[in-house]
Amino acid sequence: MSVEDDASAGFAEFAAARTPTLIRVAYLLTGDQHAAEDLVQSALAKTYARRKWLRHEDPEGYVRTVMYREQVSWWRRLASIRQSMAAVATDDVVDDHSAHADLRVAMREALWRLPLMQRTVVVLRYFEDLSESQVAEVLDCSVGTVRSRNNRALKRLRELLPAHEIALETTP
Repeated sequence: MSVEDDASAGFAEFAAARTPTLIRVAYLLTGDQHAAEDLVQSALAKTYARRKWLRHEDPEGYVRTVMYREQVSWWRRLASIRQSMAAVATDDVVDDHSAHADLRVAMREALWRLPLMQRTVVVLRYFEDLSESQVAEVLDCSVGTVRSRNNRALKRLRELLPAHEIALETTP
């Protein structure tokens, strides 16, 4: 087996093991299961094509960066077409004993009501647990821009989710 075959097999193992996690992240960015699968497939294909030039044996960081940048580029190209989730009222959430499910639905609806770049910053900061500087690098913007988008997003989430008493952390 050649070195090329070993690299291909190693990448195939990586893709098989990490695809479910990558699809969950992509779903948070796209809001659609099929779009998330397409985004992950595209990012994996681009990473596979550049695998010879990757500096690390674990290509996950590169795949995630490709995913984020592709999604941001898609948003920029299609800025005139936005899914309007504003029509979905969070007041329709029925209180029952499944508070976690209510919170999850309300949070998803609230996230969709954020502007795209604010939602992206929230996903990267709190779901992906990236630092402000890492988010700035992924989105190709300044740390100050990340901070202001994050602060605006958290403020808006507090406005949209007051009944859930969520302790949304702020960045120093």
